[in-house]
Amino acid sequence: MQKMYFFFSALLMVGIINAQTKNTEIIKDQAVNDIQAKYDDYKKVALQIWNYAEVGYKEVKSSALHQKTLSDNGFTVESGVAEIPTAFVATYGSGKPVIGILAEFDALPGLAQAAIPEKSTIEGQNAGHACGHHLFGTASVAAAIELKKLMVEGKLKGTIKLYGCPAEEGGSGKVYMVRAGLFNNVDVVIHWHPGNANEVTMTSALANSSAKFRFHGLSAHAAAAPERGRSALDGVESMDYMVNMMREHIPQETRIHYVITNGGKAPNVVPDFAEVYYYVRHPKRDQVKDIFERVVNAAKGAALGTGTTVDYEIIGGTHDLLLNKTLGEVMQKDLEKVGGVNYTPDEIAFAKKIQASFTFPAPDLSVATAIKPLSISPDAGGGSTDVGDVSYVVPTVGMSAATWVPGVPAHSWQAVACGGTDIGIKGMMVAAKTMALTAIDLYSSPLLIDKATQEFKQQLGNYQYKALLGDRKPALNYRD
Repeated sequence: MQKMYFFFSALLMVGIINAQTKNTEIIKDQAVNDIQAKYDDYKKVALQIWNYAEVGYKEVKSSALHQKTLSDNGFTVESGVAEIPTAFVATYGSGKPVIGILAEFDALPGLAQAAIPEKSTIEGQNAGHACGHHLFGTASVAAAIELKKLMVEGKLKGTIKLYGCPAEEGGSGKVYMVRAGLFNNVDVVIHWHPGNANEVTMTSALANSSAKFRFHGLSAHAAAAPERGRSALDGVESMDYMVNMMREHIPQETRIHYVITNGGKAPNVVPDFAEVYYYVRHPKRDQVKDIFERVVNAAKGAALGTGTTVDYEIIGGTHDLLLNKTLGEVMQKDLEKVGGVNYTPDEIAFAKKIQASFTFPAPDLSVATAIKPLSISPDAGGGSTDVGDVSYVVPTVGMSAATWVPGVPAHSWQAVACGGTDIGIKGMMVAAKTMALTAIDLYSSPLLIDKATQEFKQQLGNYQYKALLGDRKPALNYRD
């Protein structure tokens, strides 16, 4: 009798699980259809922000548009969070689970480009969305709005938070938001990034510290009285030389880049001020700290040797990215359900013209339609992201969608061009749908969240998160 009881209980449980799974799939199908039905609305938002092309911490119109879109759709919006005027948190719902979605919207300086397949700058415009953040923010907003709709209909329960995150491109906006406690009590964070293929992000990122080094000297006539001067530019160039000599004696995974942002104003004037902007990257945050200190010492030595003085301002600092296999497997399944991007004949012609500009072999256009298999690698990729800091305080998962023609690199005029067309918008919709489906899975199965949380805690170990940029205020004018 007891065996029969357990048998029928097991059958009942299987039936309940199957019914829940079927219901979840019905909700997912609705979400995909709902988001696709608003294609033109979200395209309009994304292209408006593409035209604004506002750089980090200056994204006034872009942030305002996202906030209005969310507010008009029933979200409560808190603006100016973490002492950043363009940062915000939009919230709907109540109780657990609490799922956050990240949204970015900053452009890159010096990359204004028309939405055509030949290099063509836009007169009077400096910046361009060469990393696709106009698409990033809009897809995240679209996913959040759909989840809210499903909550209103009683199909999901919990809280959705959309994080408006400024200045990812070097300004470390999310680090200040993490430091301000805005991700406390959040169960899972979902994000994505524009790219040239469709895949779940299961590769880590490089930890990063950045700073502007400012040398101060004495002005003098460069021909009539050079002995009276002390060149701040000499200080910068001496520092750069010493750092370049360092490259032979640091771990090979290290990346150091710099630009001289101010080298003086006229050749016949010994410059009394010069500035150089440095990035130091490595897969491990501790290595970044050590190498950055060596760069600081190079700056001090350069100042001593040139009779100048130097000070520096920390601009940004980000952690590497913690990967969550549990969440990655959930998102992979949803990305495969959504599928990739299909080009029209006109888009194929556009894509081939873009690819003709490459200095390397172009991938087949079918890459945009395909979904890459899940591949987990703890090794760092080639870039850094302030999402890394989020991943150290809450389980986090992300993906990339083919918003650019296969082969197009980020931070290029080709990326800007693609992002201003339906090629970019179609990839954006893939991301919006996938993020919404992943959230639906998590709202529908608290056990998935529990499993992801346990994995997160094991990865974190005894590490106590501390921002690499210290206690400085947000660098609101770092693009000046």
